[in-house]
Amino acid sequence: MLAAACFSLFWPACQHADPKATPLSASAPQPSSLAKTAGASTAALAATSAAPLATASAPPDRAEPPRKRIDSVLIVGDSLSDEKVGGGGFVKLLRQRCPSVAFDNRAKGGFMVNQMRKRLETEILPEGRRYSHAIVFGGVNDLYSDQTANRTLTRIEADLSRIYEDLRQRGVQVIAITVSPWGGYKRWYTPERGQNTLTLNAWIGDQAPRGNVAETLDSYPLLSCGAPELLCPELALPFKDGLHFGKLGHEKLGEALMRGPFRDCQ
Repeated sequence: MLAAACFSLFWPACQHADPKATPLSASAPQPSSLAKTAGASTAALAATSAAPLATASAPPDRAEPPRKRIDSVLIVGDSLSDEKVGGGGFVKLLRQRCPSVAFDNRAKGGFMVNQMRKRLETEILPEGRRYSHAIVFGGVNDLYSDQTANRTLTRIEADLSRIYEDLRQRGVQVIAITVSPWGGYKRWYTPERGQNTLTLNAWIGDQAPRGNVAETLDSYPLLSCGAPELLCPELALPFKDGLHFGKLGHEKLGEALMRGPFRDCQ
């Protein structure tokens, strides 16, 4: 689990960081649940991962919203974006490359997207701060909490939709990042959850054509090599849990953001 206190090389021994967050079971999935997914193969997942999601453009019948000047960016996410626990390297790169832009990083290690939504609606938005853009990067905690917290794809998508809508109604252009590869997180990863990851990422990638977000970035193929569900080892170091990625991975994600949504930043 992506806990603030857990973002270290001793990850397996850690517990969920936020005492107010929905607790996740510390035990592995029961054998009966694993039996249901044992028949699925990694090869099948590789076959269905397909090509990277391109930064989506609007369909012919929908006018693409004009690009806004980037001046204030909100980051909503989990430990992969939380600078307080060793994540958020891509945010640091953006901050360095875009010195005139203010970044407000509200990511929290261990958060599922329902917790991100609650923080947005009860804490961040009531503050009244204006943002031109927001990066939303989360979902992996939900995907492996399907049994322990009943985080179904329908619920994950509903919470992300609320986040996108809450921000869009306030004139914020949302940059949605897909779930990064986590197939090496062997304690919790199963073929079924791997397929759910691909389904969720395809749904996220479809939000820009539908006008629900401004742009998308597909981190899944960007950070994988060899087996598509696995992080590239050199990008993951120094972490070895199969889920978190290190400095090189964050630099690659940050550079992709600079080539895409942040290409006009100052």
